[in-house]
Amino acid sequence: MMGIGFYKLLIWVSSILCLICGSLEFNPVDNYLIDCGSPTNKRVGDRLFVADNFNSSILSTSYNISVNTSSESISSTFDLALYQTARILNGTSHYTFPIKKHGRHWIRLYFFPFVHGNYNLSIAKFSVSAQNFTLLGDFQSPSDPVVKEYSLNITSDSLVLTFIPSHNSFAFLNALEVVSLPDELIPDVAKTIDRPGEYQNLWRQTLETVARVNMGNQTVSPQNDTLGRLWVSDGRYLKHSNLVEFVSNVSAVNYSRGWPTKDSAPSSVYGTATKLDSLKDPRTTANVTWLFDVDPGFEYLFRFHFCDIESSPTEKLLFNVYINSLLVAESLDLSNLTSNIFGAPYYMDVVTRLGNGQQISVSVGPSAMDFSYPNGILNGLEIMKINNSRGSLDSMDSEIQPLTSSSKMKVWVILGLAIGVLFIAMVAAFILFQMCRRRRRLAYVGRSSQDHFSMNGGGSPQTMESKYSNGTAIISNSKIGYRFPFVAVQEATNNFNESLVVGVGGFGKVYKGVLRDETKVAVKRGVSQSHQGLAEFRTEIEMLSQFRHRHLVSLIGYCDEQNEMIIIYEYMENGTLKNHLYGSNLPSLSWRKRLEICIGSARGLHYLHTGSAKAIIHRDVKSANILLDENLMAKVADFGLSKAGPEIDETHVSTVVKGSFGYLDPEYLTRQQLTEKSDVYSFGVVMLEILCGRPVIDPSVPREMVNLVEWAMKWQKRGELEKFVDPHLVDKIKPESLKKFGEMAEKCLAECGIDRPTMGDVLWNLECALQLQGNDERTNLNGELSNNHFETTVSTTQFSVGSMGDLAGVSMSGVFSQMLRTEMR
Repeated sequence: MMGIGFYKLLIWVSSILCLICGSLEFNPVDNYLIDCGSPTNKRVGDRLFVADNFNSSILSTSYNISVNTSSESISSTFDLALYQTARILNGTSHYTFPIKKHGRHWIRLYFFPFVHGNYNLSIAKFSVSAQNFTLLGDFQSPSDPVVKEYSLNITSDSLVLTFIPSHNSFAFLNALEVVSLPDELIPDVAKTIDRPGEYQNLWRQTLETVARVNMGNQTVSPQNDTLGRLWVSDGRYLKHSNLVEFVSNVSAVNYSRGWPTKDSAPSSVYGTATKLDSLKDPRTTANVTWLFDVDPGFEYLFRFHFCDIESSPTEKLLFNVYINSLLVAESLDLSNLTSNIFGAPYYMDVVTRLGNGQQISVSVGPSAMDFSYPNGILNGLEIMKINNSRGSLDSMDSEIQPLTSSSKMKVWVILGLAIGVLFIAMVAAFILFQMCRRRRRLAYVGRSSQDHFSMNGGGSPQTMESKYSNGTAIISNSKIGYRFPFVAVQEATNNFNESLVVGVGGFGKVYKGVLRDETKVAVKRGVSQSHQGLAEFRTEIEMLSQFRHRHLVSLIGYCDEQNEMIIIYEYMENGTLKNHLYGSNLPSLSWRKRLEICIGSARGLHYLHTGSAKAIIHRDVKSANILLDENLMAKVADFGLSKAGPEIDETHVSTVVKGSFGYLDPEYLTRQQLTEKSDVYSFGVVMLEILCGRPVIDPSVPREMVNLVEWAMKWQKRGELEKFVDPHLVDKIKPESLKKFGEMAEKCLAECGIDRPTMGDVLWNLECALQLQGNDERTNLNGELSNNHFETTVSTTQFSVGSMGDLAGVSMSGVFSQMLRTEMR
């Protein structure tokens, strides 16, 4: 009986000791918390930050300058009070701290630039060093509050932090910490994955925290960490959020093994996780990937935190871990590593060098073992930059590795390919030059023929320029080959029969017409003579006659007889994009087809912006001005408001505001300064129309939904753009395609033009969104037409317009002169 009692007592004492050990938190011997520039001490949670009094022994600086700001200007949710004051350091300055216990310490530097009197902290530039290590070089603080955290092994009885302003600048600091760390927190040796072996003497190195992430999409504040660390949520770093499931089971975390401890990471980190969502597809081979920005040319310590908080005893949790394409762990078995204790934490340290890239990926994914269920889990991640051989952590001191022999070979291969491409481009340029010469010759012949036709009584007596009653020329002589007699236009439209009206706009009505050779055309007839209509008439002809592109509507001709303002261009079988999105009974367009229409329109606008020495700004980009041919290929139309862009040495064109309500660039509207970015904004509105399938302004809906842009951006900023899409597209858009599309639309709609992308950038991202959608439908990505071919022979009278996008190298004036002769026979 005594033996049984003794064993019970022993078990009870052991339990009490375990509870005591588990409840003990690390108590730092050195614990300096400094609130810089503050006249009083401040308490943040349970920690007291002491004011850095100018006469204090820890601060050595030439001038006593402190500044402050209000809390309203600070966006930080943690340690808000610490950012309200700052110490200005005009010359080389030092903070000196006595060190009671040698070993590894935190050094945390708090920065938040604000304006106080003559001091604008955002322009401060300075360097910071500690002992023989460079922490920051020519540093300029970002606009938001930031904490630069370092882990330094101090082997002397004092620590000196030195601040050195750059030339004609100054330094500043809002707060700082120097705090002892547990000796076992950073190992002396870690496995390397980019080369065989181990990284030795890690304890001697200084580390900078690049990222400390809590998986499970939850943030852990410094107040909930025994070492005062901030763990940010992993949502912002995920490459594909649709592949993951966030899980939480904090109560399952079990520190009974004694290692890791709460100092390694708190239970709120080990108790949450991001895992591969394989229930949707048990055969998936996808990885869960996070992306992080890093400085190239440094080595990095990665600490992976794992804890199985979900799987059942019968379920085998096996998965692979990667950094970039390097395998960190193959078929990682957490149950084996934690002695089959459910909820027991585990962490793994590895070191690797980053070459020339500025981004690094971390992935977990299914093991290749046949019996394992596709899985992958990660609870937390820390990435720490290791100082280089110069003792520096500054990005400007990176040590990029020299090229290996294999890399040099790749360079030679690329160089050879570049030379080959350059040679082909030169040959193509020569061929194009010859084609242009031939085109000019044909144009001369065509104009001569047209002039001959006019002089012999077949047309207007004004053979070389078109004039109105006041004698002002409205169309330059070079466009004379495009002129149609009024009788030919009447015949093509059955004397402007109202049944042939296919559209009505501010300029006038658009009729469907058929020329004598059965070519279908669109005939836009202007309303009664006005200065505004006349200007738009001239502008559209000038613009359409300058450009030939697959995604711009092509000019066939014009008529200005009898004070008419008639423009004839290629007929677009499927009308406007607007009619296919809303307001008609036409079949709904698939998401892939909508993306292709977006891409086609973007190509047309990109050509306008870059296809000549001076950019052309459309000024009236909207869904009603994007037309679709028989294959639903998009072409930009209506150039009546177009305007030449700024000169090379200018940033904008100052002009009266013109355009369509709802599509107008707000910057252009308020400043009357027109740039190519005004078209980009309007195109962003069209992108939202395409996604939502509704008008830009819709008074019939609730007040908060009337303005399409405001309504859409509200959902985009919430990350819930899928709630905004056209009901016909629900569950038919791949999330990654929608995300890419939404991000680009948001950038196009930036308030300031300088923040918007170019049409070239928009085009590239739209093509990326199309690729992300995948090949779920048969389509022609280039929008090329297989049934319509342009054929012309100047010596014959038969002419077919077909696809006007294929007119490169053909003399338009010769073609239209031939067409006129055909029409008059």
